[in-house]
Amino acid sequence: MTGSCIAVIDIGKTNAKLAVVDPDTLTELAVVTRPNTVLQGPPWPHFDVDGHWAFLLDALSDFHRDFGISAISVTTHGACAALIGHDGRLAAPVLDYEHNGSDSLATEYDAVRPPFSETGSPRLSMGLNLGAQLFWQFHNNPGLLREVRHVVTYPQYWGYRLTGVAATDVTSLGCHTDLWNPHAGQPSALNATLGIAEKLAPVRRPGDVLGPVLSDVAKRTGLAADTPVYCGIHDSNASLLPHLMYREAPFSVVSSGTWVIAMAIGGLPVTPDPACDTLINVNAFGDPVPSARFMGGREHDLLMNGAAVEADAADTAAVLDAGIMFLPPLVADTGPFQGGRSGWSGAEPEQGSGRRSAATGFYLALVTAHCLGLVGHRGPVLVEGPFARNHCYLEMLATASGSGVFPMTGATGTSQGAALLAAPGQRHQGALPPPVRGTEKHRAYAARWQQCVRET
Repeated sequence: MTGSCIAVIDIGKTNAKLAVVDPDTLTELAVVTRPNTVLQGPPWPHFDVDGHWAFLLDALSDFHRDFGISAISVTTHGACAALIGHDGRLAAPVLDYEHNGSDSLATEYDAVRPPFSETGSPRLSMGLNLGAQLFWQFHNNPGLLREVRHVVTYPQYWGYRLTGVAATDVTSLGCHTDLWNPHAGQPSALNATLGIAEKLAPVRRPGDVLGPVLSDVAKRTGLAADTPVYCGIHDSNASLLPHLMYREAPFSVVSSGTWVIAMAIGGLPVTPDPACDTLINVNAFGDPVPSARFMGGREHDLLMNGAAVEADAADTAAVLDAGIMFLPPLVADTGPFQGGRSGWSGAEPEQGSGRRSAATGFYLALVTAHCLGLVGHRGPVLVEGPFARNHCYLEMLATASGSGVFPMTGATGTSQGAALLAAPGQRHQGALPPPVRGTEKHRAYAARWQQCVRET
């Protein structure tokens, strides 16, 4: 053991990760990952939480041996909850939010869900509204509700496994669940409708300490018995938190991963449009945040067919000169262009080519810029996550948004914010990198893309 570091559990939709973070500099010292493979059932597609648990315990043991772990924090994707039974175990598998089972009861659910004006939560497909998941699960398993002692949001499920303490947090409840009223800062009326008002675990702030690790966790990993576990946070809000603490408004943060979330701080007044997948998120301090989103990481992977190709200057110039562009939406039921007809304008670039990579980066940036406009963006744009390393994306985003775009470093884009929960006195801001800029050719391309989108 060489130090005293923070372990961050980061369960994204694509990968499960464990990062070890230096509390003084908030830099990642090591990261290990595991695919977040969905198990098909029964009784429904669900996350491999037992596989993740074994992976996390092994990684905690290794990281504690190599670095020394003094605290654990958690961040996960949203639209997810665990149902804890009276025996302390899962009463049912943790449902994958991409399962479309809840769509079969859409009419019935729409009749009972609170209005957008109460929750800031748009009506979404599949299980992207957590309330719709629960409604469907309880309807199709009539005895399940009686078996449930606690409903915990997903970051807190891992906290529960580590500490035995049940909780929810404001950022996960405020993530298009229909279960939270962000204006009043309290659960929505839907909790009573679903019969979970007394079962919803206590609502905590992400920086609260749930408790120390359980004795069997300490024994399995070598962690000290008093190692604290922090409540945890929704992943996009983890990306936002360092900037809330360090920077003066106005600014916007783009959190990239499977989802791209654009969040405006101190922006222009806007009225969110639920039809465009704009919503009210809730930040780590419990405050409402106008947000817009689309499934950018998923679209990147679909367009690139898994190829990891970086465009060079010649590829970029060729795409700009020829006006080769992709028009939205690829994942049709999310984002601001739902219902549009997606496809290539111009000759489709070959799979695995640098030109396809450039056109894909441009497309994702242009949708992101549109999202920023929907939430009243002002000031610099800070890009977190894997898109912060995509120069085509960054150059086009700077052009289309008309703003300084600053790529943030870090392997996951979320671990720094989650680590801050365990190091609240840390005030190391660090200098911003130089802003990324586009060219006149980028501006002409962006204008043509926007015209094509209006015409489709």
